[in-house]
Amino acid sequence: MATSIRLAPEIEKRLDFLATRTGRTKAYYLREIIERGLADMEDYYLASEVLERVRKGQEQVYSSEDVRKDLGLDD
Repeated sequence: MATSIRLAPEIEKRLDFLATRTGRTKAYYLREIIERGLADMEDYYLASEVLERVRKGQEQVYSSEDVRKDLGLDD
């Protein structure tokens, strides 16, 4: 899927410099940045949704004591 983005001139200069110095393409670095950043964003935003459900009482919460007991870790 082709996608286009507009970068600030300073960011584009940095990306050009990195690509030139390392012999890799700008597309390579953009893919790397997106893949790594996407994982972080998924973690943050999906966790935020769960936290909101917890605060509203819509998500079940377990104490560490209950978890240890259920897993048999207190034996």
